Parts: sequence; C-alpha cells; structure tokens
Amino acid sequence: MELELRFFATFREAAGGKTVNAEFADGSTVGDVLRELESEYDGMAGRLIVDGDLAPQINVLKNGREVLHLDGLDTPMADGDRLSVFPPVAGGA
Repeated sequence: MELELRFFATFREAAGGKTVNAEFADGSTVGDVLRELESEYDGMAGRLIVDGDLAPQINVLKNGREVLHLDGLDTPMADGDRLSVFPPVAGGA
C-alpha cells in the first residue's frame, strides 16, 4: 500500500523533505511505519518509539486525527492514508 508521509521541523530535515510517498506492506500499523522510518532515517532513530510506545511529546496524526485517540501504535493504515509526524516543540517567551 502507498502512504503519504508528512514531516515537520527536525523530522523534515531528517527525511530530506516535507512529503514522502512510500510503499508499506498491506496490513501495516502506525507502529510498523514508525519503526521502518526509524530504521531508514538516522535523524529519527530512537525518536519515534521509546520503550515500545510512542515517544513522549511527539504527535502523530493519521488523516488529521491524533493516533493516541485511535489505537496508538496499533492503529491500522490503509492505502492512500496520510501520516503526519511532528517532533517535540518547545519555546516561547
């Protein structure tokens, strides 16, 4: 299945662009996709999944919905879905 992956801030730098279309095995979950991204992109290694769960303070949206409000890492993906990955953001004054 083909997915549209969108990256923001430092993850965009790691992926080499804002949007990447990539093929994944049918039946893949959000966790499967994130594990593959960690193995493919050095700048994401160890930053998406920590201790078997979604890394703290990152946001992952499937088709605009936060995966934590769906089935987390077990959220199923389907052909044509969009997965957006946001790194932790801090700051302000």
